[in-house]
Amino acid sequence: MLIRDIYAVPNVDPSWHVPQTYDGIFDFNFDTSRETLMHLYQKGKDMQWDALKRIDWDLELDPENPMQMPLEANPIYGTPLWDKLSKQDRIDLLTHGQAWNISQFLQGEQGALICASKIVTQVPTMDAKFYAATQTMDEARHIEAYEKLQKKFGVAYPMTAPLQELINDALKDSRWDITYLAMQIVIEGLALAAFATIRDVAQNPLAQQVNAYVMQDEARHVMFGRLSLRDYYPHLSDAERDEREEFLVDACYHMRDRFQGPEIYERLGLPVKECVEYGEQSETIKMFRTFLFQRIVPVVKDIGLWGPRIQKAYTDMGVIGFADMDVDALHDQDDSIAKDFDARQAYVESVISEGKGDPVAAE
Repeated sequence: MLIRDIYAVPNVDPSWHVPQTYDGIFDFNFDTSRETLMHLYQKGKDMQWDALKRIDWDLELDPENPMQMPLEANPIYGTPLWDKLSKQDRIDLLTHGQAWNISQFLQGEQGALICASKIVTQVPTMDAKFYAATQTMDEARHIEAYEKLQKKFGVAYPMTAPLQELINDALKDSRWDITYLAMQIVIEGLALAAFATIRDVAQNPLAQQVNAYVMQDEARHVMFGRLSLRDYYPHLSDAERDEREEFLVDACYHMRDRFQGPEIYERLGLPVKECVEYGEQSETIKMFRTFLFQRIVPVVKDIGLWGPRIQKAYTDMGVIGFADMDVDALHDQDDSIAKDFDARQAYVESVISEGKGDPVAAE
């Protein structure tokens, strides 16, 4: 079964072609002098994992609330429209809403795969090429994991227009740092926050596992963008940094407003405009949108794009308070939580082996 076979909307194009206008760069200095990047590269090699083996795919989603998310997480929960829905209508809404979220993770991971491969080709130094190569492998693994999870929903959705537009900008721009900004800082930063919501709030073990393990990798990817751009941006002119800030502001507003999912309501025969308006008024959704920037704002400040335009935009969004967040501590926490899942899985397997009388496990 292909993902295309379970799309909830008709006439989805089988492929998407993005024209490219950039040079592939060979580094004949073979410059691997930046210790921080080489350390990150080594970590990327050491922490490779197999999505088929590390995740327990015998686990299933819940038939009525697939990831066992709180009902409050649904944009129209508690509204008069929700109250009118039958039990089956609510099950369908929860299933399609959660499947839509995982679909955007899956679609975004393919975008990250292609962006990472672009960085390998285009970035000028060998140490950055080395790390981007490990990220490319990471993204392939993430696609594999989310594809398997998506199929357990039995329904999928295509990439949203806002996400597609930002990925298009990242791929078509001839400047390698714009690809970093769009993917490593904005899209990956938002994704980390969204993954964390499922990892920490969902009660379904399979959904928790997938997102915890992907987050362990994604934290390194954001760090890669942070290290590379922090070294690069001090060498740009004020006008060039202003241009990057303008791009970043547009990208952040663009992505903040993409979590509406009108195609879900259209597919289920619900009043689209009314549902979207309920979502815009939902305090839970407003809090979620704010939380999404928890990992972006401090990184933007750290890489040196912290002029008046950026600060005004983040103040307007209500996220300027994240500027002094300790992202390194968050990344360490992501790593620790993923290892906790491994330990739990190992314990369960040892108990099962002992119950079967496995002499090797007993030793």
